[in-house]
Amino acid sequence: MAPRKLTDYERKRLENIRRNDEVMASLKLHSKATQLSNFKRPRVEQTKSHNVKPKIQTPIVIRRSLRTRVIPPHSTTPSKTEPSSSGPLSMSDARHGTHSHSSFIQSLMCMAKKQAQTVRDKVGRFLNDVSVKEEKMETSLRLKSLHLDPENIARVVPGRITDVRFFPSTSVKMIAAGNRFGHIGFWNVGQREVHLYHPHLAQISGILIQPHCFSKIYTSCYDGTVRLMDAEKEIFDLVVDSDECIFALSQPTNEANCLYFAEGYGGLTIWDNRIGKRSSHWVLHKRRINTVDFNCENPHIVATSCSDGTACTWDLRYTDGDKLTPLRIFTHDRGLQSAYFSPSGSSLAITSMDTTIGIYSGVNLEDATLIYHNNQNSTRLSTFRAKWGWDDSYLFIGNTKRGVDVVSAVERRRVMTLESPYLSAFPCRLDTHSYEVGMLVGATNGGQVYTWTSR
Repeated sequence: MAPRKLTDYERKRLENIRRNDEVMASLKLHSKATQLSNFKRPRVEQTKSHNVKPKIQTPIVIRRSLRTRVIPPHSTTPSKTEPSSSGPLSMSDARHGTHSHSSFIQSLMCMAKKQAQTVRDKVGRFLNDVSVKEEKMETSLRLKSLHLDPENIARVVPGRITDVRFFPSTSVKMIAAGNRFGHIGFWNVGQREVHLYHPHLAQISGILIQPHCFSKIYTSCYDGTVRLMDAEKEIFDLVVDSDECIFALSQPTNEANCLYFAEGYGGLTIWDNRIGKRSSHWVLHKRRINTVDFNCENPHIVATSCSDGTACTWDLRYTDGDKLTPLRIFTHDRGLQSAYFSPSGSSLAITSMDTTIGIYSGVNLEDATLIYHNNQNSTRLSTFRAKWGWDDSYLFIGNTKRGVDVVSAVERRRVMTLESPYLSAFPCRLDTHSYEVGMLVGATNGGQVYTWTSR
């Protein structure tokens, strides 16, 4: 059999291999490679020392970012020393700004004394068998009479306001506002001075003013704490210190010893101040609860709104161990920002991110009406929440056009918008004065409060 004839390419390849071998042989590369492969590193005998120091084990520190703890960056807060997250905090240490701390404490104590005297007078008339009818506030409101004066505008706190409350007082018109940095600001409407304190580390989620004792104010925070501002002792006392975020704070009208707050994702906790610990805890929703509101006519009934798109009503008298069964479930397409009972307790208003306001009325809240409202807002801003007025007639809610929409619960539609050239930003959080019909406050992303009054 004749051998196969090589191609030009194969002949060229063999010629290149032969030349490379000749070059490597002339350089003695093969012999040097063999010597290196046979080389063995000499073994070094290590002597044991009796004075060898043990290796120090550095503990592993798990770092948690400010974002995971829902605490804003320190660079965006004022430069004063940050408050401690544990233990009581004196009001003088928490004070910010140049306001007179002593004058504020004095005015607050005077308010508390006047309110206590008013309560004693009512009780005295009742015990003396004086014919006392149930006092009801005259709620006739002319919407067109609402106006905004420039002296009723103030910057109360730095940054975005997350909660705002009127003091329920017949003698003064004072506002308390909390922001995303943990500040609490107090302002008497119409005055120049603002009283600013910094008792928390993160976003304020609730402000609770005791209706019969103005010198004691509860505040809750995303950092998992609830503090009691006691003006008589001049401290922000630490009441609750939780590992979970606290998203809402509430209290029924007939209960002064217990606090109700939304804790963690879907949890509702009852805290008993008499024993200083939780008395009950339920997981009611799949995600965070944004508001907790009690029915004024039946304080055992509570409504919760949740970011999972559901709102529920509950009767806290009927529990099955660690479980609660909802009386009603209201479902929307997107997360719910608030669910508030009307002043009479016969209706429920729900604000949803699906661009609707739901009004539910009737004996079992079965009559439902959905009203369109653009609730789409930047995630950096506080969300809109529809707030009842002084009776069951109207709801007030901010809009994206720097105004406040007025929704008629009777006509089930928007009937007008409160506008003003002095309004420089749209108000997200609202509150109404308990005893002054037509006094409405709106709080903005820039820390300002705008107070409408009735002519």
